[in-house]
Order: sequence, then structure tokens, then C-alpha cells
Amino acid sequence: MTTEHPSVPVEASAARPSRRGFLGSSAAVGAGAFAAKTLAFSAAPMTLLDAFRQPLLADELKRHDKRVILLWLAGGASQLETFDPKPGRPTGGPFRAIQTRVPGVSISELMPKMAQRLHHTAVVRGLSTGNADHGGGARLMHLGRREEPTVKFPDLGAILARELGRPESQVPDYVTFYTATEGRGNAVGQAGFLGSRYSPMYLTTDTAPPNLRRLASITENDHRERGDLRRELSDRFSTGRQSSSLASHSEAFARVGGLMASDKLFDASQEPQAIRDMYGPTLFGEQTLVARRLIEAGVPFVKISRAWWDSHGQNFETHLELVSELDHVMSGLLDDLEQRGLLDHTLVVTLSEFGRTPQINASLGRDHFANAWSATLSGCGIRRGSVYGVTDENGLNVVEGKVDAGQFFATIFQALGIDHEKSYQVGARPIPLTNPGTKPIREVLA
Repeated sequence: MTTEHPSVPVEASAARPSRRGFLGSSAAVGAGAFAAKTLAFSAAPMTLLDAFRQPLLADELKRHDKRVILLWLAGGASQLETFDPKPGRPTGGPFRAIQTRVPGVSISELMPKMAQRLHHTAVVRGLSTGNADHGGGARLMHLGRREEPTVKFPDLGAILARELGRPESQVPDYVTFYTATEGRGNAVGQAGFLGSRYSPMYLTTDTAPPNLRRLASITENDHRERGDLRRELSDRFSTGRQSSSLASHSEAFARVGGLMASDKLFDASQEPQAIRDMYGPTLFGEQTLVARRLIEAGVPFVKISRAWWDSHGQNFETHLELVSELDHVMSGLLDDLEQRGLLDHTLVVTLSEFGRTPQINASLGRDHFANAWSATLSGCGIRRGSVYGVTDENGLNVVEGKVDAGQFFATIFQALGIDHEKSYQVGARPIPLTNPGTKPIREVLA
């Protein structure tokens, strides 16, 4: 069957040609794999960030690599206390709107630092998805489409791991932090039909993977010799046999060494105090700093979940705390990426499963609202300083520029240079990255 946008067999994912073949195995700094509870990383250990001390290599990586950091505001952040304030209206709440660096665009006074950095960002104010259930809304905003009973779709992180990753990498394809307990059951992380190679490294108890270091009871020499013996036995067994399971098993063991050599990537204390201060002392800030370290080393997709946004009561006290933290962390991340020359190649997404109701309830809270809410895109491939979508004076409806989940995903793909109409061949069925007829938001694309 011939289609305008060629289908890519899922089985062929590991055979894609390298985007930077000249870098070779000595610069295994792209995105790698995480296979079915087995960490899968490249055999050639190195300290990833050392590569960025080599100017030629650093320039090449920054010029071609595309990376994504998703700041997931779990529970549903209020658009009215962030990027679409309605001061003076019955729905507006107590906070003022302040002018940003973008002429004519205002955001909440709780975000003074982002107000001075909004020229890096596109604000999408017209999201309207219709699903105000935590679980359903979260799945929709991770998958970009409604689920089907016969297909398990990959989430955004898995798709980007496959599209942006490199088979020879020693760092993960996809890392997700969710160390809070609230809402964790709604946290989507699935490779779906792409297979376990693109499943996330899911960190829920610490900022670093557990059991990452060699046991003290095993010497470095013993560790190396055991690895050599395992490889020799594996090579003998696989001689004359062809099996994808065998190849996956060997690849997984080979790449564990890469992760062990990269353990310091997960340690924010390796950064100078001035850089740590840019992100702040909170866990959210520390994990976002680790995310920057990971994408700098070649991880294609990192998600940091900040929970407790579900403000059915005392919405304004909750958002005073959480939005102030978001303002500090997000502005620090954008500054850090810009100073390192990474912002042009990194897309920062700020997103929730839905927004909050314009109406203020009896507990001075805002409830679930999926009719008219906001998200942001910063950096790579984005028309910075743009705003798309207009809500009415009370924020109840989108009156111009309504956007659904599929359009938002298509915009992300296009910003990264990925054809959103491209298909994966799953059995006899071609499945496009976004549903047929979906269009990206051209007005926010560079």
C-alpha cells in the first residue's frame, strides 16, 4: 500500500540510520533505550558531560540534537493564576495581571520572572479537550488522542524517544520523575505498540535510579571479568542463531555499563552552587536541573511531575506557593538552556491534564475545567513571544483559536522537525502519529 506519508515498521526502529555517523562510538551521547525493567545502555562507558568540554563535539550536538523537557503540573494548574489571568472579573481572583516583555501580553503577577522571559515562549490559551477527569484527562494529554480498545498507543515520551533517540546511546531514551504520591496513579508512561525498548525509566522514590553503583564487595577487575565472561558465553550461544530476543538480551547487558558510568548525571550536587540557585532548593527545582543535565548528555525526553495542583479548596494559597515555585524553576531552566546554547534545540513544554474552573467554589477553590485552559511551549522550533487562542472575558469559553490534544501534539512534533502525519506500521495497520486531518498550530511555529 502506498501512502503520501510512508509508514515505518515498528520492528525496524533499531535500524534507523545515524543522524551523526561521524561521531561514532566514541561519542555515544544520543538517546538510548530502556527495555522491560532492564536498563539498556551502550557498552562504551564515558562521562557524558565530558563530551561538552570538547568544543567541536559540543557544537555539533547542539546544532543537530533535539530534546524535550516536559514540566507536568499534575492535578491541573489554574490558567487564571498563570498564563490567562482575568483581573477585575468575578472569576478573576485576587491576583493582578502584569505586563510581560512581549508587548500587549500579560500574565499573572505570580510569575514576574517568566514575565521577563516570555519572549522565549509561546502561550497556547485555547486548549479545549472536554475531559475533566484526572485519569482520562492525563491519558489524553499524554497520548494526544482518545484510546482505542484494540490498540495500546505510545505516549509522547515514547514517541519522542523513538524519533529522537540513537540506538548506540548509553543514556536513557526517556526518563520521568514522579516522586510525589498525589496523582501518581494517573501518571502515564507507556511505550504501547513501540515495544518495551521505549518504556520510561520511572523514578518515584529518588532522583537517581536505585542500585546504580557496583557493589563494594566486587572489585573493578572482577566486575570487568564477569562482563567479559558473560559476553563470551552469550556470543557462543548466539552463533548460528537469529533471534530478536537474543539481540535484545545482549544489548541490554551491554548498555548497563553505560548507565553505571553515567551515574553522576543524576546528581545535582555536581553543579556549581550558582547554577543550583537558578533552579532553587525544592525537589522540583533539583529534578529540573537533573533534567537539564540529562538532555545535555543526550536523553531525548525528560518529564518532571510537580503534584498538588488539584486546588478544590484554598486555590489562591495553593497557587501562591506553587506558581511562585514554577516561576523560579521555569525561568531558571530557560536561562540555563540559553546560556549553554541549548535553548534553540530544546523544547520546554508546560502542561497539565486540564485547567481550573473560572467559577470560585464555596471552599475558595477552583474545580476541574477542560473547556478553556492554557499550556506553553518554549525554545526549539517555536515562534517565541506568541500567544494563540482567546478566551472570553470570564474565561469560560474559547472564542478564538480552539485547540485539542491532537493539535497540540502535532505542534510539538512539527517544532521538533517530525512529520506529524508519519505512520508506524503495526501489523497490517498504519497508525499515524496524530489522527488523520489533525493540523499543528502554525501560528506558534517558527
